This record gives sequence, structure tokens and C-alpha cells, in this order.
Amino acid sequence: MDPLSRPISRRQLLRYTAGGIAVAGLGPLLAACGGGGGGGGKLSMWWWGDQEAVGVKKWVDDTIAKFKEQTGTTIDPLLMDTNNVIPKFTNAAAAGKPPDIQFIFNGIYHMENVWLGYLAPLNGLVSDNVLKTSGATVLSDFEGKQYRVGFYIVGFGLEYNKELFSKAGLNADSPPKTWDEFLNACDKLKSSGVQPLTGGIKDGFLGEWYFVNTLTQALDSPAEALDLFIGKLDWREPKYHEHWVKLQELYDNGFINNDINSLELYQGIAPFNDGKAAMTINTTAALPDSQSKLGDKLGYFVMPTFGSGKMAGIPITDTQGFGIPTKGHDHEDAAKFLEFMHSPDRLKAMWTLSKALPADDTFDSSLIDDPFLKGVYDEWWKGTHNVYVADLMPTLFWTDAMFVASQKILAGTLKGDQTGDLAAQVTEKWKKQNPDLVEKYTTWGKDLAV
Repeated sequence: MDPLSRPISRRQLLRYTAGGIAVAGLGPLLAACGGGGGGGGKLSMWWWGDQEAVGVKKWVDDTIAKFKEQTGTTIDPLLMDTNNVIPKFTNAAAAGKPPDIQFIFNGIYHMENVWLGYLAPLNGLVSDNVLKTSGATVLSDFEGKQYRVGFYIVGFGLEYNKELFSKAGLNADSPPKTWDEFLNACDKLKSSGVQPLTGGIKDGFLGEWYFVNTLTQALDSPAEALDLFIGKLDWREPKYHEHWVKLQELYDNGFINNDINSLELYQGIAPFNDGKAAMTINTTAALPDSQSKLGDKLGYFVMPTFGSGKMAGIPITDTQGFGIPTKGHDHEDAAKFLEFMHSPDRLKAMWTLSKALPADDTFDSSLIDDPFLKGVYDEWWKGTHNVYVADLMPTLFWTDAMFVASQKILAGTLKGDQTGDLAAQVTEKWKKQNPDLVEKYTTWGKDLAV
């Protein structure tokens, strides 16, 4: 698989594990891996390799080797595909045979395993300082306990082609900040003969990226998004579906490629990297690939604002991370390894060996010798940034509300002002089907109301 196409599969994880349902047919894996291991200074670790940050496996292998040199403890890593890394952990944990260290996505991707008792709180295991600075984000907390340490960052925004901006009479060094400025830029780009925006919605993931970049503008805190997903707030209130009204505006003005519904996410991004479109929604993890194709023409900016929530106009950044399974056989050494990952030498090596951007606040960012990526790091991580609210989204809402709304708007068969009713209906359906999860979400919201 193309490394840049793999991160989009992460949403499929919840389809396999929604409601804490374990995945069947994993017996051979458990037998082969031996569960939590047999002791003797050897720990097992499950993770997903280079499937997003291409090159980070080199750093992990080097970190494992140096940890063994210093402590004598061997870490045995098992690489898994995006679709398997969490479902197989859930199944193994249910059988009492998890690894000792587990890679975990943020928010609901690991929180259901917390609620099932499969992940241990790290408080008291990992040092308070590492927990505080590791970059796990507030979405890793439940009832005052933290269940992940951070790994590397993944920011969200808009890539743009500076050369095409200049040719359209726009200031290439000052991308649009407001929605009106954005529409004006799109209009000038279109008039110059350039496709303003390119994307692919066939698989739904562009809908998620757009949703997060725009819904967030209506919110004052992540807890407000959570309250929307569990029905405590009403999607029919105009400010909560205005982002879909704006999507229709882009469609109606012809600012988005006509074939968007026939293309998957990275098929839709390809024309941007080929210099045939002026802008596309993409992540910071993909910037080096775009740099290799566009060079100094590449720019990156926060989604222009139309909302008035406290979170509007602020970069959005998520992080990957690691945790310790409750039934892992050696919590103490597992915790030492997580701390070792966040030592100064290891943080420096993450950049020098892999060019991945560490999620740890103590990382010396002066080491980043690429001016463009240094600027992105400073704005999307060192500066004020928002969490990725899709990490709070129930699977049913993803499939039946977010995906349906974005696809139909871009097909011209649904109006933006009709989406509030759709989202409200799906939310009510999910509430009736999952009363236990509604209760857990409600408790979780107390940690997010910050």
C-alpha cells in the first residue's frame, strides 16, 4: 500500500470494535505471539510501523536497541496494519493475553478499551513529568487518569501552491484567513483557469477532515463536540451545521473538482501535488511528500474562519501514542521504555533519523533544519492548537451523518441547511442503541470541559 494512503483507514478500527465487540478469528495471532510474553527481561510491543510517518520505524528500531543496551531488557515489536492494530489488541486483552506495550490512536480509538478495563492508567507508572509533557492531549484522560503518552504529531490544514496564487493575482505569502477572503481567492484562482480546490470524497475521509476543520469553529471546547455527538446539544441549531452550508457554497460556486465523488482521498490530492490545483486539505505528515514534488511553491495554512467559537482560527493537531495494557506482564519495565522514548536523546533522534515531529513539549525544535517544517511545527504544535474532535465521533455518526452529508452535498442532492435534521436523527438513533456509552461519554466530558 502507498504509505500516504494508509492513515485514512483508521476510522475502520471502530467499525470492528464499536461497543467493545472483539474481533473474531484472531486465535492464530494470539498463539503465535504468546500474549504478554514469558518474562525474563523481554517485553512485547504491538504497533503500526511506517504507515503514517514514513521513516519512524528506523527511530523505533534504534530506540529499542539502545534501551536494551542500557537496561538489558529486550523489546519484541510486532508490526500490524492500520486496520488490525487496535482490534487485535482488544481481542487479545479480552482473552487476557495482550502485549506489554501497545500503540494506540487518540480519543475514542483507545477510550473504549479504557472503559473495558484493558488499558492501565499511567499515573504512578510513568513519571508525572513525562505524562505532562509527552503530548498525549486531553483526549487521553478519563476521570482524572491518563492512559497514553504521545508519540509524534499530526496537524490538519490546507496546502496551497504559492506559484498558482501569484499567477492569479493573490499574495502568495498571505493566504486567506476569513471565509470571505477564501471565497475571493477561490474566485480569482478559478478565473485564472486553475482548479481552486481538489479532493476525493468517495471513501468519506475528506468529509471527516473538512468536518473537523470547520465544525471546530463553532465550538468553545472539545466537550461541546462531545455533547453534540451524544445529543445534549442540537445539530439543528444553525451554528452546528453551518460548516455543511459552507461546503455547499464551495460546491455551488464550482470551486471544487467535478469528479470529487468518484475519487478517494489521496486520488483527489494527487492533482495538487502535480501542480494542477491550487489548494487541498491535507495533514502535516504528508507535507514532506508534497515538498518533494512542489519544492518552495508549497504553503500551508489554517482553514479560513466563519465561526465565532473560541476554537475558531486555531490550528488543529492530533498525536499518536503508546499505552500499557492492564494485563501486560511487566508494567514497570514497560513504563521505563515509555519514559526512555521521551528522553532528550530519543526526541532529538526522532527528527534526525525519521524527520517525524515529536509530540513532546521538551523537544528542542531548533534542531528542525527545514525552515518550512519548522514554521509548521511552531504554529501547529508549539503555539496554541485545538484537539481533533473527530476522535470523539461515534462510528454511526461517521457512516450515517458525516459521510452521507458531505457526499450528498458534493453530489448536489442535499442542501447544507438540511444537514442539521440528518445529524440530529442519527444522533438520536445512536443514543437509543448505546445507553451505556452515553453514560461513559458524559463522564468523559468532565475531562474535556477545559
